[in-house]
Amino acid sequence: MAKKIAPIHSMTGFATAQSATADELAFTLTLKSVNHRFLDLSLRLPGDCDALEVALRRLIKERVRRGHVDVTLHLDRRAREAAVTIQLNRELLAAHVQVFHEAAKLHHFNVEPNLNELLLMPGVLSSEGAAAAPDESRATALEAAVMALAPTLIDQLNQVRAVEGATLAAELRAEMMRLRALAEEAAELRAGAREAHYERLRTRIGELLKVDESAVQVVDSRLLAEAALLVERSDIEEELVRLRAHIESFLEMLDAGGELGKRLDFLLQELNREANTMLSKTTGGDPGLGLRLTTLGLEMKSEIERAREQVQNLE
Repeated sequence: MAKKIAPIHSMTGFATAQSATADELAFTLTLKSVNHRFLDLSLRLPGDCDALEVALRRLIKERVRRGHVDVTLHLDRRAREAAVTIQLNRELLAAHVQVFHEAAKLHHFNVEPNLNELLLMPGVLSSEGAAAAPDESRATALEAAVMALAPTLIDQLNQVRAVEGATLAAELRAEMMRLRALAEEAAELRAGAREAHYERLRTRIGELLKVDESAVQVVDSRLLAEAALLVERSDIEEELVRLRAHIESFLEMLDAGGELGKRLDFLLQELNREANTMLSKTTGGDPGLGLRLTTLGLEMKSEIERAREQVQNLE
């Protein structure tokens, strides 16, 4: 039976859905995630939703590992408000107007009542419609409806993140293949560069000995041993071996899938360190070979840097 490959998730995604409570309070729940070193949740909920916030945080932590996730719950009260009608108590309003006129006439004021102030008098205006549920009952109904919707919405968010993650994984694989090709070319040049460096040192040593024949005699074998040591220190074989090993590890991790962001980032740091060491060893020897090796090292660093930018988006 083939082993199931875990999906690779990007940390960037978006999902939104609409629903309603049992008493027909419509709402919209939106999830948006972006890059972050850890899992960072930011919830914007209406008041009296403390229990809902705790439940949402727990659920998201079970299904999302990394990223800054914004959770927004918007309530649509327009339908409920439209069903409510405003009633005018004509008798009470007429009584207020009559009393106002009587008072104005009694004190010889030539003024008319202010309608806005009269409408604000208790009992003049009243509303009719479905009685509002108590706050606790309404909060419980909202929590139930949101928590029924949330798992599906988180799955949608992760699906979006998985699609982008697969795209990033393909780009990273291509970058590793280019990096591997650069390492192989450097390995082919290595042998020639090593011999050229050795010959250059031996020629220079011979020239120095001929210039000062009266100087203290130097044992040729020891001098050549020192020259060989210098050549060995400039050899890039170890760096190339580690580079290729790290590239293979990187590709194996991509094949396995799962949460890779931090591990791949660490591996890229190691790749960059080997490329830097290789660059520090490319001086000396044949100028043409040294220049080509330097160019290859810089191209390697460029590929590694591009890969690091992509890895920053992975969960």
